[in-house]
Amino acid sequence: MGTIADTLTRSVENVTDTVSGVFFDPVVRLGVTGLSRAGKTVFITSLVANLLDRGRMPQLVAQTEARILSAYLQPQPDDTLPRFDYESHLGALSASTPSWPDSTRAVSELRLSLKVRPNGMLSGLQGPRTVHLDIVDYPGEWLLDLGLLEKSYANWSEEMLKRMAHRPKGPDYVAMAQAEDTGGALDESRARALSETYTSALHAARNAGFSDCSPGRFLLPGELAGSPVLTFAPLPPLDSPPRKSLWREMERRFEAYKSRVVQPFFKNHFARIDRQVVLVDALGAIHAGPRAVEDLRQTMADILGAFRPGANAFLSQLLLGKRVEKILFAATKADHLHHMQHPRLTAIMEALVRDARDRARFSGAETEAMSIAALRATTEQTISHVGQDLDCVRGTLLDSGKQAAFYPGTLPEDPGHLLAPARDGAEKWLDQDYKIMRFAPARLTLKPGEGPPHIRLDRAAQFLIGDKL
Repeated sequence: MGTIADTLTRSVENVTDTVSGVFFDPVVRLGVTGLSRAGKTVFITSLVANLLDRGRMPQLVAQTEARILSAYLQPQPDDTLPRFDYESHLGALSASTPSWPDSTRAVSELRLSLKVRPNGMLSGLQGPRTVHLDIVDYPGEWLLDLGLLEKSYANWSEEMLKRMAHRPKGPDYVAMAQAEDTGGALDESRARALSETYTSALHAARNAGFSDCSPGRFLLPGELAGSPVLTFAPLPPLDSPPRKSLWREMERRFEAYKSRVVQPFFKNHFARIDRQVVLVDALGAIHAGPRAVEDLRQTMADILGAFRPGANAFLSQLLLGKRVEKILFAATKADHLHHMQHPRLTAIMEALVRDARDRARFSGAETEAMSIAALRATTEQTISHVGQDLDCVRGTLLDSGKQAAFYPGTLPEDPGHLLAPARDGAEKWLDQDYKIMRFAPARLTLKPGEGPPHIRLDRAAQFLIGDKL
């Protein structure tokens, strides 16, 4: 009954939103998320800055046609959500000694309004209109949790124990879980030890470049730290576990996590999103090795299962509720590669999300994969080395503060050269060593009317919101 009531409530809210969008100023809700270290905060900050000052946005058609008359920030419509701290994040990036802003740790929101002159045959008869862009920022770890809604505790445990066997610190946890008397009576200290060891293994996996590290709140617990709803872990299968046993209590807490943490997030935030950006550190996964790449590919497919993709036509909104009608999968940190390799990074990203894109398109959603850099931190340079010209990037190293030129290796022209060994479970790349470097943000010198330098952020904006302007 609770599920039915929630569905009816969302339907009424969607009807209200749809009618308001037809008769009043249209609102586009853009969800921005990403997997670990993908750069969500920088993406939002640079996107907003470049929509306020659009000198670097030539691929945004409404800007090229001079139809965007002004853009301005407004108070966010949801009084219960924290405001995305745009000014502080931009200040960190534009300081005399710039620094990367703090990463996303909770849901936040920002409203940017654009006054736009209409186009088309009747444009001369219509005055300017206002389009509101509500940007919703949330941790990618929470997005992964939506996939748990379709899984039982036994299925989730089986999947995670299998994955943990091939991850840093994972075998230690697997051995601990297998040695546990899961059919015995619950011992809270043992439950806490299992949960803490599993959480430690999740952190190690994320640091090693693996993507699926669920439950996401184990990595970002917030106010739930130490609560029973976060004190569970995957256990080996057990036939007919007795009541009040460790296994049954872990199962109960897993179900409580789904109903009290994951479902409210879906209901209050995720189910209301129109357009979605999923940012991915594909270069970091490639550097981590074949198993991290295969884990990323599987995670991309799982992520799409959390969306309700499809076209947001007027009647379908009234009858079925909102659906995510456009999804952008963006490989970030393209500035860590010379532009000659950007098409190869894009091709790899397209291959990684192929399964996810096919399913989304079948449902009527538009999808796109591209390589971007929301804030360009490097310049390009070609260096001669042992009689060979190497296309490098130069920037300020984050750890030392020194300037350095960097050659990351050559990505394959055929993405299958990466995905095939990844699917086969290879432990390392046989014929190539891919490297990454951590760069500090470059010092900004902006002309009037210019936002921060980027790579293809204007193309991303055109795909996501161009049809609404």
